[in-house]
Amino acid sequence: MQQLYIKQQVFTLAEHFTVADAGGNVRYRVEGSFLRIPKSFSITDPFGVEVARLEKTVFSLLPHFSVFVGGMQVASIDKELSLFRPRYRIDAAGLNVQGDWWDMEFSASRAGVEVARISKRWLSWGDSYEITVFDDALETLIVALVVAIDKVKNDENSSASA
Repeated sequence: MQQLYIKQQVFTLAEHFTVADAGGNVRYRVEGSFLRIPKSFSITDPFGVEVARLEKTVFSLLPHFSVFVGGMQVASIDKELSLFRPRYRIDAAGLNVQGDWWDMEFSASRAGVEVARISKRWLSWGDSYEITVFDDALETLIVALVVAIDKVKNDENSSASA
């Protein structure tokens, strides 16, 4: 079991932040492409080796992200049309992701067994998430899913306030 924390910086133009473990050690670095189309995020290990990549589809009615691990697409995340509460369709290597998207409290399971739990911390400066990964083999994929869902929600909030 691994406990990870994502802490995004509030006032940065280039979207970059780290994912740390419970001891404060950096496990991943996430860097978004600044002013580049299509929007993408690179997730690297502490040594700078890319372990996952997220790419946002440019021409789609609703946000769509593809998640690549090892150069292979392993997941896709689509924002679904809904009136009141956000809904997402996630196709990710047999994972079933359920929860409260509005409050960013959700869990991932495979074959009925919980493999991860994600929770947003509300009383923090910037977006902060606590991720508990029960299956270490899925750690990179879970981190990539959280980053993609957070980006979709941030884009949605930005367009709503404009």
